[in-house]
Amino acid sequence: MSFRDLRNFTEMMRALGYPRNISMENFRTPNFGLVSEVLLWLVKRYEPQTDIPSDVETEQDRVFFIKAVAQFMATKAHIKLNTKKLYQADGHAVKELLKITSVLYNAMMTKGMEGSKTGEEDTSKFKFDISSKIADLKAARQLASEITSKGAYLYDLLGKEVELRKLRTEAIARPLEINEMEKVMRIAIKETLAQVQKTKDLLNNVASDEANLEAKIEKRKLELERNQKRLQTLQSVRPAFMDEYEKVEEELQKQYDVYLEKFRNLAYLEQQLEDHHRMEQERFEEAENTLRLMQNKLKEEEKRLLKTESNDDSDIDIQEDDEPDSELEERQLSKPRTAMEVLMQGRPSKRVVGTMQGGDLDDDEDSEDSKIDVEDDEEDDDDLEDESIALSPAKPSRRVRKPEPLDESDNDF
Repeated sequence: MSFRDLRNFTEMMRALGYPRNISMENFRTPNFGLVSEVLLWLVKRYEPQTDIPSDVETEQDRVFFIKAVAQFMATKAHIKLNTKKLYQADGHAVKELLKITSVLYNAMMTKGMEGSKTGEEDTSKFKFDISSKIADLKAARQLASEITSKGAYLYDLLGKEVELRKLRTEAIARPLEINEMEKVMRIAIKETLAQVQKTKDLLNNVASDEANLEAKIEKRKLELERNQKRLQTLQSVRPAFMDEYEKVEEELQKQYDVYLEKFRNLAYLEQQLEDHHRMEQERFEEAENTLRLMQNKLKEEEKRLLKTESNDDSDIDIQEDDEPDSELEERQLSKPRTAMEVLMQGRPSKRVVGTMQGGDLDDDEDSEDSKIDVEDDEEDDDDLEDESIALSPAKPSRRVRKPEPLDESDNDF
């Protein structure tokens, strides 16, 4: 133990903020309690979340504590401690404690110096523009790719080194002949001279080419100036046919306006015509539908009348024989007429004209033909043709028995 080490240790602990005052007389004699307390505080200061048991009452606990602290500082701070000197807890332990305190003290001083420097200096100098480094980044990427390719090529060449080494040693060990060397050198000199002469010729040709190009450039410039002057003269002169061209253009514009107007009118009239045809077609289809419906209704009514007439036939057979034939005919003809009148009562806008004819009742097959003309009277200006439907319902033939004349013998009774 030295006085300087003890003084430095006490000052460093005071600077680190140890809550207890440490004097130089504390380590004259072994003081394991103080050493364990200082070690635990230093470990907590280095790593607050560490978990080291603080029990140092027995000998085994002290040994375990010293080993744990030494292992922690070796793994975390890479500080090698002498456990024997720490276990002595006297002036020799101060050197081991000074290793830990010096690290913490230097870290604290470095942090303070950096804080003061950053407070004094402008922080803007540490800022840099990323956009200015984009080119450097591209160059770095390109160099990285080149390094990779060169490394692969070098690896291939190193793989061939085993074979090339033998050839190289043989070439080096082979004795050189002066005549062959002179011959090779002369050939190389001739080739070099030829390349030099060729380069000189190219240089001379470059001078002549430059002269030719300058002459051509001057010629092109003169042509350009001449063409510009001609263009200016042409722009300043008004053509002779320009007045007529302007008149024709104005007339063309007028004709185009007339054409547009007529085309627009024609398109409008065609649209109106198409609408008219469509309306006529719709009306025609509607009229056909109504007539079809009327025809179906008439057929159903006639079927119903036929059923009622079949029921009436039985009544006719049991009538008295003295009933006249004219009354039977009138009754038979009045039944279908009254049925059609009832059917057409609900349609005031329609006009029904019908004709009915009856044949002789004496024939085996009696038929009645009826025709109904239906005309649509609408209030529209468009005159629609009258449409008529001729309906000819077929009535079943029936035979009306004539009343037989009474014998005089019967009248006697």
